[in-house]
Amino acid sequence: MASACIPPATTQPALPSGAAVFKTVPYAFILPEILCGTWVWILVAATSVSFPLLQGWVMYVSLSSCLISLLLLLSYLFGFHRNSENWKVLDSLYHGTTAILYMSAAVLQANATINSEFGPNSPLYYQLNSAASFFAFVTTFLYILHAFSIYYQ
Repeated sequence: MASACIPPATTQPALPSGAAVFKTVPYAFILPEILCGTWVWILVAATSVSFPLLQGWVMYVSLSSCLISLLLLLSYLFGFHRNSENWKVLDSLYHGTTAILYMSAAVLQANATINSEFGPNSPLYYQLNSAASFFAFVTTFLYILHAFSIYYQ
């Protein structure tokens, strides 16, 4: 009797818990997202806000996404996901949406940087605004990388 060669069932990779979060590619982006996002709202808060509507949106996006990403990181560290597929969908949707919001905030921050070049105390505020713009675009790129890597995984 010939034995039937049954291929092993393909399983989805397990969601990381604990320190393995920092070693797994899509989830390792969470900590740099938090750190760069924190720099964005610290630098915007350190400037003289001459465009409250523009930089208010930047502060809202950076602060709220930083806090939500911190909660997401803690939930992965403590294993609240229990290896559920729904967490991958939640993670992908959150990071995709946040990437779009952060792109809008980065463009608005770049506009505020250009407009702050010729204002009062222009050298100091221009440097702070340009650093905030740089970190906003880096954070946007990290969120995009995270969203695409979790989507294609």
